[in-house]
Amino acid sequence: MLPLIGKRLMFAIPSLIGVVIVTFLLTRALPGDPAAYFAGPAATKEAVEQIRKKLGFDKPLVEQFFRYANDLAHGDFGTSLTTGQPVATEIRNRLPASAELTLLGLIVSIAIAIPLGVLAATRPGSWIDHLCRVTTTAGVSLPVFFTGLVLAYVFYFQLGWSPAPLGRLDVFYSAPPTVTGFHLIDTLLARDLEAFRSALSQLILPAATLAIFSLAPIARMTRASMLAVLASEFVRTARASGLSPATVIVTYAFRNAMLPVITTLSMVFSFLLGANVLVEKVFAWPGIGSYAVEALIASDFAPVQGFVLTMAVMYVLLNLVIDILYGVIDPRVRLEG
Repeated sequence: MLPLIGKRLMFAIPSLIGVVIVTFLLTRALPGDPAAYFAGPAATKEAVEQIRKKLGFDKPLVEQFFRYANDLAHGDFGTSLTTGQPVATEIRNRLPASAELTLLGLIVSIAIAIPLGVLAATRPGSWIDHLCRVTTTAGVSLPVFFTGLVLAYVFYFQLGWSPAPLGRLDVFYSAPPTVTGFHLIDTLLARDLEAFRSALSQLILPAATLAIFSLAPIARMTRASMLAVLASEFVRTARASGLSPATVIVTYAFRNAMLPVITTLSMVFSFLLGANVLVEKVFAWPGIGSYAVEALIASDFAPVQGFVLTMAVMYVLLNLVIDILYGVIDPRVRLEG
């Protein structure tokens, strides 16, 4: 397993370098002038040029890139022009909010999609199979921002069951002492059950939005993979040997069907990282997605570059975890590694 992990990490380094180069060039190609934006509409050309020189945007593009790469090598993501705070500090403070929302949405979708896909595959043509098809079709068809707006309209505005979609906690509660950055965990550690209920109630709608979005591909892949495995010869041999249906499905079929599902999970997680930006804006969630959007509107390059690089690192780490899970599930992967 160690040679396999080392090989994957070696392939990840060129990918991260490419992400840094492409992100830098794309941010410089965006319309808008940060110096003119921060100087204000009434500023003179001399004032704009003075701000541009102060920000270093008057230097050649190559010199700007090497300065940016040197800062990255020292762990400096730059400073946000809109907030005046270091980008690394802002991302570190906001990342737990995005991670808590994304992971909860993914966990909910896995808890629903995998059993639904297995039941649909073991009972083809039944009402469960039809329910799986309808659910997956609806999940794929509905845009994530539309689903979020509908859920907020129905459960907050019409029914009043959900709190106002305005952040991670209700205004009457204070944030718990930071231990993990996840409010659900930190409130339990602080033994503040009221704040825990508030944090959970604020999470339900945005997490449900992400779960509906990610449920469809997981359930469809689980169903298709299980159908393929159940039709294989070794499953027929296991059934002919007199093993119980539960043993055949759980011990033989399900484990062999998990490899394509795990691959789908890695892709779904990357989709969620993008969808998380829209969900955070809909529910006023203080994560790194909304932070990047606000910086993009203001032509603030440093937060956008820090956001993209953070997402790239998370995606590389996720692929590494997927490779490790491959080795745990299928020993042949370890031998090939």
